[in-house]
Amino acid sequence: MLEQIAEAFKRRDYNTAAKLIKHQIKETPEDPWLKFYLGRLYEVSDQRQKAEKAYRQLLQITTHNKILIQARQGLHRLEEIKQEQRQRAINQATSDPTNSELGILILEPISQDLKAISAKKMSEIMQTDVYTTKLILPSRGWRLYRVGKVGEMEFYGLQLQKAEIPCFWVRIPKIQQIRVFQIKYFLKSASEVTVICENETNQPGSLTFNWSEVTARVMGILPIFEEVVDVNAKHQLERKTKTQDYNQFCDLHLPGRNSILRLYDHGYEFQQGVEIIQTTEQNTIRINWNSLMNWVEQEVPEAKVWSDFNSFAETALDYTELLNQIPAHIQLLRRKKTNWDATFQLYSGTLLVKENTNAP
Repeated sequence: MLEQIAEAFKRRDYNTAAKLIKHQIKETPEDPWLKFYLGRLYEVSDQRQKAEKAYRQLLQITTHNKILIQARQGLHRLEEIKQEQRQRAINQATSDPTNSELGILILEPISQDLKAISAKKMSEIMQTDVYTTKLILPSRGWRLYRVGKVGEMEFYGLQLQKAEIPCFWVRIPKIQQIRVFQIKYFLKSASEVTVICENETNQPGSLTFNWSEVTARVMGILPIFEEVVDVNAKHQLERKTKTQDYNQFCDLHLPGRNSILRLYDHGYEFQQGVEIIQTTEQNTIRINWNSLMNWVEQEVPEAKVWSDFNSFAETALDYTELLNQIPAHIQLLRRKKTNWDATFQLYSGTLLVKENTNAP
């Protein structure tokens, strides 16, 4: 009977093969060759999940060398089909010129008790090993996971969302189009606010808005690096770059204007404009900044606060090619360029784009 089944497969007479298998399986259900032909029948009838399951079971239950080779070849064929289908879907997703724009895929936090299940699902979608995938899934804050054509990011993102893995994707050109205004000081404040500021090209001016337009406050700390002379293990002098200080930043989002109003501790003129706190020579920058932040919080109590920048930065700082395409709009005097500035703009800008995307 097995020879007749084999001959039917050679002739591609799958109807006959199916009838023979159905008859023979009643007689010898545990025959490994019969299990192989059943898997082969699933394969040719496009029941690929059942075929894969049958082939994998054979690898566990038999030591017959010819059957093992055939089962592995079957799994290889199924994998090639899966890869071809995936590539066709990606090509289709990126065929529209707008979907060829640069994009990013970001993973959102997932609870610890769901990580094992989610890692298994994600590893199947992204074709990675489960252990590594589990380490990639963030417990808090965002993780910059992939960079590429936005159509491809959407393709993977939709599959991940379907598997209940929280994520989203953003077009980089949308971040590049955001207006950024550096606030020097608040000139007056009521329901309508006026600030003295500089735009992206450092041109001075003023801007008037309503506090009700502010939907989010994005907090961040950026390091200041200096070259110092240090003594190494061999008692030799050498130059090193070390973090000497930090600057505090706060972005106020105006999604209706696609704009960010940026404050930072060493750039705000505390002696000018609205008297937020009585400034004296004894006041430190930290005291003045904390007072400014408390005042802003009182004015926009409903605005959501985002303060996980540093955990996001850990996952984004190495994407130098991406960050080179993000105008930082940060006016820090630096001896050398650093990816930290563009990373903060990427974080804050991504939030603003996401706000605009989710707006009713």
